[in-house]
Amino acid sequence: MTPQTVPEATFRTRARSETGNTFVWKEVTTKDVFARKRIVLFALPGAFTPACTENHLPGYEKLYDDLIAEGIDEVICLAVNDAFVMFHWARHLDVKKVFMLADGNAEFTRKMGMLVDRSAQGMGMRSWRYAMLVEDRVITRFHAEPGFADNPSGVPVAVSDANTMLRAIRNP
Repeated sequence: MTPQTVPEATFRTRARSETGNTFVWKEVTTKDVFARKRIVLFALPGAFTPACTENHLPGYEKLYDDLIAEGIDEVICLAVNDAFVMFHWARHLDVKKVFMLADGNAEFTRKMGMLVDRSAQGMGMRSWRYAMLVEDRVITRFHAEPGFADNPSGVPVAVSDANTMLRAIRNP
């Protein structure tokens, strides 16, 4: 079996300007995010949603230093939300360590094959809940929540949580 690499995609995000006084639009590619790095990326249905806000993102923020101690270069939270929503969600939860990556156009999520319809919940197209370890653009661990489907009644945080990822990294 050939290892799967992350798909080519461009994220349109916001970054501080060179002066640091304002924010400017910045394009970031999957190469920028994953090349020559060891990354934990977890994806979730959306900012401010209950399980994502109460459990998924806070768990990774809490275990961030433990993941870094295991040789991870960065921990990334990805959602099919725009950069403004991701920024304010992180601010709301006082997230300081996890990098918030907006996939506002769902390009990366669609190419990963993880885009699902959540229209029945009024959410439109969203990411399925999953986590992965990526080493120099190659996916070496992939933990998707079971029951992949459009319009699920709920998606638990059972195998894509920070504790599960940390155990997988420590015990390959």
